Amino acid sequence: MRGVFIAAGVALAVSILVTPYLIRFFARQGFGQEIREDGPSSHLKKRGTPTMGGVAILLAIWLGYLLSHLITGETITLSAMLVLGLTTALGIVGFLDDFIKLRRARNLGLNGISKIIGQVLIATIFASVALNFANAYGLSPASVNLSFVRDISVLSFGAIGFILWANLIIAAFSNAVNLTDGLDGLAAGTTALVLASYTIIAFWQGRNACVLTNAAGCYQVRDPIDLALLAAAGMGGCIGFLWWNAAPARIFMGDTGSLALGGMVAGLSIVTRTELLLVVTGGVFVVEALSVALQILVFRTTRRRVFRMAPFHHHFELAGWAETTVIIRFWLLAAMCAALGLGLFYSDWLSFSPIS
Repeated sequence: MRGVFIAAGVALAVSILVTPYLIRFFARQGFGQEIREDGPSSHLKKRGTPTMGGVAILLAIWLGYLLSHLITGETITLSAMLVLGLTTALGIVGFLDDFIKLRRARNLGLNGISKIIGQVLIATIFASVALNFANAYGLSPASVNLSFVRDISVLSFGAIGFILWANLIIAAFSNAVNLTDGLDGLAAGTTALVLASYTIIAFWQGRNACVLTNAAGCYQVRDPIDLALLAAAGMGGCIGFLWWNAAPARIFMGDTGSLALGGMVAGLSIVTRTELLLVVTGGVFVVEALSVALQILVFRTTRRRVFRMAPFHHHFELAGWAETTVIIRFWLLAAMCAALGLGLFYSDWLSFSPIS
């Protein structure tokens, strides 16, 4: 438990302290955000705000995780390093996307095919390693079974099917967080809440883990305590960044941060065997992504729009809501989704507990 608090505290401090230096450095380099011309007119004043702030979040996560291990003396685990590697690799893809946008001075970075190739390659490596490196007890970081709050043993993908499933989850949530990152602090605050729920989930799994037996109610998850520590570092990094990213934002996380954080929550869901539960805890991300898909589908078939603008948060802006009102209400929805996810997780455990 001490390591979890250290990871969160160090990541929060690093993110708060490093971000202002990035703001000044990126401002001197002219690394200012380009704004969509077809977006809400109120956003045009944000043009030139420094971006690529996700660098601070990634640095905070790494330092929070590593310093926690240095202080506590705990062993670094494969499961956590896999998720951390996934997070960092997707952050690099996002960084390239942001950098190209800045160099071309327009809101278009990597083309769609290049970004998809990068995500597929990273997700395939993650999934392959997660399946094929078992510990001394034969437990791998990931399972070929579909999972909700734990493995559903009767629904198995097989190795190839699992790799495809992991690709879908990672691509879906990395892009969903990217779509959510359209208002000051919206993605950072929402992700912090999702990662807080995963800190609790992974820690609870660690307190009720089983390796050699399949006793009722226990969790066959590899390295859960270390995953809780990593999730806490991610949460701390998001909260620290939010200090500077809250409206009116002095820096944006860019694709560097949004793709990385989306990959992090997806990776945590895979290694904690809670992939379908992420649809609940990350409900705001799901709605944001679905709003874009629905808008495109309906417009292409009927030439009419379901929403004033997609992603969903822009619909409310164009309806006359103040930006801060949209952000705070979406944070409240994210908190309710995280609480519902935790409730489902805990109710499953209660069904096995002697006190039920």
